[in-house]
Amino acid sequence: MFSKFSIVISSLLLISLVGCGQQKSETIQKAMQYKELTAEEQRVILQKGTEKPFSGKYEKFDEKGTYSCKRCGASLYRSDDKFDAHCGWPSFDDEIKGAVTRTTDADGRRTEITCANCGAHLGHVFLGEGLTEKDTRHCVNSISLEFVPAGSKSKTDTAIFAGGCFWGVEYYLQKSKGVFTVESGYIGGRKDKPTYQEVCSGKTGHLEAVEVVFDPALTDFETLARLFFEIHDPTQADGQGPDRGEQYRSAVFYRTEQQKQITEKLIMLLKGKGYKVVTQLLPATHFWKAEEYHQDYYEHKGSTPYCHGYTKRF
Repeated sequence: MFSKFSIVISSLLLISLVGCGQQKSETIQKAMQYKELTAEEQRVILQKGTEKPFSGKYEKFDEKGTYSCKRCGASLYRSDDKFDAHCGWPSFDDEIKGAVTRTTDADGRRTEITCANCGAHLGHVFLGEGLTEKDTRHCVNSISLEFVPAGSKSKTDTAIFAGGCFWGVEYYLQKSKGVFTVESGYIGGRKDKPTYQEVCSGKTGHLEAVEVVFDPALTDFETLARLFFEIHDPTQADGQGPDRGEQYRSAVFYRTEQQKQITEKLIMLLKGKGYKVVTQLLPATHFWKAEEYHQDYYEHKGSTPYCHGYTKRF
């Protein structure tokens, strides 16, 4: 007969072994999703090597699009942030939010940059050179990158949120990890190509909203939806903060059944916490991009939102 103690120990050992097996299986499965690399790609991407200067295919390259990780496909850089540093390697003065991890080299002299999703070695980042206004240079190996031309189908997803003045919603969502672009615009109304003045009149039925394009390898719809419910007041029915009117209503425009179900779940969670949520859940219709002066409003103005702020609710 086994003692109760030995049975407990045996059970714990079995659970531990099963858990380790599952973890190993998940690790292998994830690794199998990565692109098969050539010997030279492995030398740079996995063994942290460096390609020869002026030899990479993206060093002198100026097409519009996105640069993704050669190993896992996660979006890393936009072509708008690329510049010629005359250093022999592709250079960028900014990265897609949350896409790149910085780690100080063992010698303490340089800062390595790697893909935040899979850890692939990209190159190094340098500050204080005065080459661009952002004073930053991501010096990246071409062999670590894969270029996706503008307009091509890439690994992105889209979410549409309305929560008062689109300036404030845009301000917070575009700072979230994995977000590629956030555009302010109008949705849910009865008129094609509405203007700001027409929407403000309240006669078109449109809401001010933002269209968020994000990288599913770095974030997901639920993460962004949770943030949306925490950067505006989902219990205010007549607008948001001092901005009143139907164009400032709170709403999530779902694009898939999954987005609908996730939003319903989050609303139920908030109601369970005592919040009287009035956020509407509506099927997405055509999203009309707002006038250019509305895009990146607070960034250009150099200020912060006056009617939006972060409040932890989940």
